[in-house]
Amino acid sequence: MAKIEGIRVKNFRALKDISLGRLWNQQQSEPLTPMTVVIGKNGVGKSTLFDVFGFLADALKFGVEEACDLRGRGGFEKIRSQVQAGAIEFEIYYKEDGNARPITYEIAIDADNSGRPFVQKERLRQRRKNQSWGRPFSFLILANGKGVAWKGESEGVDETNADNDLDRWLESFYKEESKETEVVELSDKRKLGIATLGSLKQHPRISLFRQFIEGWYLSYFEPNSARSLPLAGPQKHLNIKGDNIGNVVQFMEREHKDRFKKVLERIAKKIPGVDKIDTEKTADGRLLLRFNDKGFQDPFYAQQMSDGTLKVFAYLLLLEDPVPPPFLCIEEPENGLYHKLLETLAKEFREHATGRKGGSQVFITTHQPYLVDALEPNEVWILEKCADGFSTIRRASDDELVKNMVEEGLPLGGLWYSDYLDAR
Repeated sequence: MAKIEGIRVKNFRALKDISLGRLWNQQQSEPLTPMTVVIGKNGVGKSTLFDVFGFLADALKFGVEEACDLRGRGGFEKIRSQVQAGAIEFEIYYKEDGNARPITYEIAIDADNSGRPFVQKERLRQRRKNQSWGRPFSFLILANGKGVAWKGESEGVDETNADNDLDRWLESFYKEESKETEVVELSDKRKLGIATLGSLKQHPRISLFRQFIEGWYLSYFEPNSARSLPLAGPQKHLNIKGDNIGNVVQFMEREHKDRFKKVLERIAKKIPGVDKIDTEKTADGRLLLRFNDKGFQDPFYAQQMSDGTLKVFAYLLLLEDPVPPPFLCIEEPENGLYHKLLETLAKEFREHATGRKGGSQVFITTHQPYLVDALEPNEVWILEKCADGFSTIRRASDDELVKNMVEEGLPLGGLWYSDYLDAR
């Protein structure tokens, strides 16, 4: 399954310039782990980092102008770092599978003279076979909605001199297409090139990357939404708010009946106080979730359960998806949960992310030490705000003292609570 090895963010709110993991030009850095957790105090930018993935997913689906306004972002000028005049930039370094050559996706978003955001630059590149160093070769380059794409599995082009004057460099390709190249001009430069080209059969690498982003799952779970009683109709996957839990249950019971029964039994053992979980069919064909609480003869329905119980059930059900998303992003899963549940939940996420069957890569933000207690230093990134108001980020394992203390048996969350993870 595809995996993000590194990401760089520039000029996105408090994230003026941060990098996590390995990039094409930072090969000495360790890649992101299957489960990555970002910690930090309130106001340091954890929600902003979470929203990086939400923004990219929205930009692919709706275009950059609408993405700047969605989810209360407030428009381009609100999300561009203050007093910065440059473009908002994102860089993702990922692999389609463990043996694949990594691919880098770069996008720069700026505002035109009327203040409307547009895609200033977009690029996909990959090193050639047996190429272990040097600049990767691009197979998609767009500047202001116009550029060149390399078809099929061809290797792309060396653009060492392109950064000096990208528009002029691209002109050499506009004169004549070849068997390998295709001149591209988008009708709307506010849309991503990968959105259009990724739907074409002649661009398989672009298509795979588009599918990768489309498959991301960002959890905006709302317990009240999960208590709603949706219309009957099976659905394969849990949606971002969790208000279709009943539909997912209906699908799993219909398509994976034996497995689903075991899933419910397994989940029931992990939720304190719950002895059994089963379903009840309504007259109109819907399935109601029933939670049998220890000590009570009659079951409780999902509409009567606590926020924490519903949340744990939703997360565990998500991890049991027969076709899990490639990338699972969760903001502050601890909200509403008993603190002793967090270590169990962290272990469930790690087991899913590192499983032999290739589960989702998991990305979590938190400010709960009890969850961090279950983590290893290389899984944890510390986000901090500097005196200039912008954030920096570093890996806990980069601190030898912290690594040694964890190796001696001290829990990482306890070290964080005692300020040992603060910058020195």
